Order: sequence, then C-alpha cells, then structure tokens
Amino acid sequence: MRAEIISVGTELLLGEVTDTNAPYLSQQMAQLGIDVYHRTTVGDNEHRLVAALEQAQANSDLVIITGGLGPTADDITKQVVARFVNQPLVGDQVAANKIAHYFAGRNEVPAPNNRTQAEYINGGRSLANSVGLAVGTYYYAQATQTHYVLLPGPPQELQVMVEQELVPVLRQSLPNLQPLFTHVMRFFGISESRLAALLADVIAQQSDPTIALYAQHGEVTIRLASRANTSAEAEKKLMQCANVILERAGQYYYGHGADNSLANVLVQKLQQEHLTIAAAESLTAGLFQSTLATIPGVSAVFYGGFVTYATEAKERFLGVPHELIAQNGVVSQATAQAMAQHTQKRAQTDIAVSFTGVAGPGQVDGLPAGTVWIGLQFKDQKPQAQEFHWPKMTRQEVRQRAVLAGLMMVLQALKKQ
Repeated sequence: MRAEIISVGTELLLGEVTDTNAPYLSQQMAQLGIDVYHRTTVGDNEHRLVAALEQAQANSDLVIITGGLGPTADDITKQVVARFVNQPLVGDQVAANKIAHYFAGRNEVPAPNNRTQAEYINGGRSLANSVGLAVGTYYYAQATQTHYVLLPGPPQELQVMVEQELVPVLRQSLPNLQPLFTHVMRFFGISESRLAALLADVIAQQSDPTIALYAQHGEVTIRLASRANTSAEAEKKLMQCANVILERAGQYYYGHGADNSLANVLVQKLQQEHLTIAAAESLTAGLFQSTLATIPGVSAVFYGGFVTYATEAKERFLGVPHELIAQNGVVSQATAQAMAQHTQKRAQTDIAVSFTGVAGPGQVDGLPAGTVWIGLQFKDQKPQAQEFHWPKMTRQEVRQRAVLAGLMMVLQALKKQ
C-alpha cells in the first residue's frame, strides 16, 4: 500500500516549528507494512491544500493529513478535506461533551469554533483524542478507493491517537498488510563510503532483507529491513544478513538498535563486568564524562575524573611529571599514557581514559588541528595510547569525535580482556 503524509501549517513552512510528526508517522506506517512514498508540507491555505490532496489522491492509497484541526480561523483542514470528498461534517457526542465539560470547569462557554473540534467526516470514523480536544477522522472514499486520515498537529496528541486509535483501525481495515521488521546495526571508526565498499557485493545482491547505510554523528548505521508474516520468520532472515555483514566489518561494530549509542553500550558492558572507570580530559574539557553521565545507572560504574585543560593542571591535579611533558610535548603518546596512568591510581578505578590534543583552529607545538591522543589504563596493566587525526573538522567536531573514539577504544579493549 502506498501512503502520503501531508503536514499542514504555515508555521512549518516558516521554520518556526519543526515537523516531528512526519518522521514518526513514517516509522509507524513502516511497522504496519505501509510504504510512505511522499511527504508534503503546505500552509494554512485552502487552494494549496486542495492541490496537495489532488496530487496525493492520484499517487497514493492512503493519505494522512496532520495539523489544522484546532479552533482558530486558520485551522481549516477538516473543512477542506470534507468538501474534497464531498461529505458533510458530523458531531461526535462524546467529544462534544468532553469539550463542554472542559470549558465548564474553567467557567467559560465554548465558542462555535471549539465545537467544530468534535466534528468528523460523515461516513467515516471518529478517532478519539485522549490528550486534547480535537478528534481525528478515518474515512474511506469508495469512489477513488482512497483512505484518508486526519490527525491533530500537537505531537503529544497525535502520537497517542495513532497508537491507541489509528493503528487498530488500519489493521482492521487493511488485514492483508505484511509488517516490516528492521534491525539496525551500529558502527564506529569507518566511513560510510568505506563500509559500503566492503559490502558492495552484498548490497548489490540485496532483495530481502534490504540494506541501507546512513552516516550520522560520527558513526555509520546499517538498517536491515524485511517483510514477513511473523517476527520469527523476519528474525531468521535479518540475522543471516547481519552475520554476513559482521564477517566483513565486525571490528567496527559496537551494537544494535535504532536508539542505541556508544556510551550506552559501554556503560552496559562496564555494569556486566562490574568495572569502574574514571577520566582525565584536556581538549574535551569534561565532554567525555558528561556523555557518560547521560546514561541511566552510570553511577554504578563511573567514579568521576579530572578536567586538566592547562599543562599545569596535568602536573598539579594528576601528578604527571613536568619533565615528561617538557620532553614529549603536551599532545603526545607519553603524556596521554601518563594522564591515564595517574588518573587510575588517584581514582583507584579499574579503568582510566585520557584525552589530549589540538582542537584548533591553530597548531600546538607544531601539531595541526585535529591531532588527538587518547590514553587508556587498565588496572595492573601497561598504559596504552592511540593517535587520531581529524584535520578537516571544526573545533567542536574534533572534541565530539574524540569522545566517541574514546568510548570505542575502551569498549574494544574490554572485549579483548
């Protein structure tokens, strides 16, 4: 089934409000087995909305319209769509009572426009709004064999209505849908183009599951998607494909899941191994520790650490010898190792990680911007350090990439223990 989403609202076109509804609806439709082929945004204008409806009707079996169901003069979606399908609006008595009760509780009388929030398209089905006042509509136009859905604009209202009302209606009305199952694999330390090259033949031969690569926030994700009648059937196909990918690029893989992150995977690993970690940060200035602290339950494994931005702070707070820094430079393998080693001893943790480098825009000791050393110290082991180069990144991008590299460095070291 082909679907189209029409987002209504001049505020969306002006950039005053970000449309989070369309991505959410695309995800929900994919899970049902409905393909969203088009997404359109129009202002609160009848002629342009009608033009969008005409185009959607020609291209799609299901048209989902969001926004414009409120009580103000520019909320015209319901009235325009009703005229477009040549049906009047009728009232939902339960919704009308809810509106009356709401205003009575505020000692106010609802305006006529408020009462229209309880109306839906005749011949269709009212979709209850348990969060707000405006009801939605599901309507099937027999003449064109087009399904129409009207949803409120506020995301908190729309999402509840979709999950509680719309999804059950679509499953009942479209019983032959084959759900789409997905598996998201996450990689760090390899570019999208290089990963694509490693998997070129696999991607070329894809059919089911399909394979899609995305570069975002310093990492690459691979989204595997398969249609199947049962989750067990899909799981078998998805895991077979995932294993082939891991054979090619397993060293860069750190976890799976659409909402996962390197920090989350590392914290979980530390919790499983009952290990503690501390950090000393120069160029990242606390960003590594702050990133760890966003993960729930991190207090069980994260001891704390030091922000040693100045050279003197590395000596005074950590006890790194002045001679070592003078001889090797503040951005060096020796300094990174010493920072990690002294942090582990002072914090008495199982692991310590350190960051020193040149965020830019200028050089430090002749080293170009983007040069970074990350140190790693495991208790009772020799310190390690790894050098990274990100010359074309901004100052903030270097710092953020260093944090991700540090998380991955610790995670990979843990897997080798």
